[in-house]
Amino acid sequence: MASARIDLPANFRPLQIYEQVSEKIRAEIQAGRYLPESRLPSERELATLFGVGRPAVREAIGALQNEGLVVTRRNSGTYVSENAPEVLARLATPSAIADAGLQVDYSPSATLDVRLILEPAIARRAAAHRKRDALAEHYLAQMETLTDVADAEERALWNNSDRLFHRQLAVMTGDALLAKLAQEIAETMDQSLWKRLKDDGIYDPARIRLYVAEHRLIYEAIVTGDGDAAAFYVEQHIHRVQRDIAPA
Repeated sequence: MASARIDLPANFRPLQIYEQVSEKIRAEIQAGRYLPESRLPSERELATLFGVGRPAVREAIGALQNEGLVVTRRNSGTYVSENAPEVLARLATPSAIADAGLQVDYSPSATLDVRLILEPAIARRAAAHRKRDALAEHYLAQMETLTDVADAEERALWNNSDRLFHRQLAVMTGDALLAKLAQEIAETMDQSLWKRLKDDGIYDPARIRLYVAEHRLIYEAIVTGDGDAAAFYVEQHIHRVQRDIAPA
């Protein structure tokens, strides 16, 4: 007997873990278990409650912040927005977000996992050419001009220069497919959830200077042909980003 065919919607896709968590938190707010202006449980408590890692919880909260459903106050916690009922009435679920034509962002922690696989290999490949690159140096110079991380324009410049610098390293390999893959990753790093978590996790000027120094180390290792050092510096840099924006 032939099995019945199940026709899925044309826009069907599995929900990412952080989307599943944000949906559960949204349902709790909808049910009145988390009232407007009340404080949500901590990230660790929510991770235990839902049986997921803290990165998924942090991403879920970031997504809910972007929707306007919750607000996070540094050193205090995350609170349900005062106007949560109005937000829920306007945009209640991930499916409603999709139906409204809004982009669902990729998980930043998943993006970092992919970068950890790909970017050390890109650095090695680029180092084999031992060539300086004017555009990569331009992005480095822009990052080095940052003086006020609290300024929205400077923060936007930092975010843009950072992601395009990493993309340019792939261009320096001379491999069109690697460059295309790096472009896809650069686009995920321009999504609102990535920027939300990065801005919330990397807000200290001293931390920004450390990031800039790491980028400089990566670039100089590449242009001097030291592939092992370039790959090592890239790997250490991505691990630092993971600790800062998606701590386990």
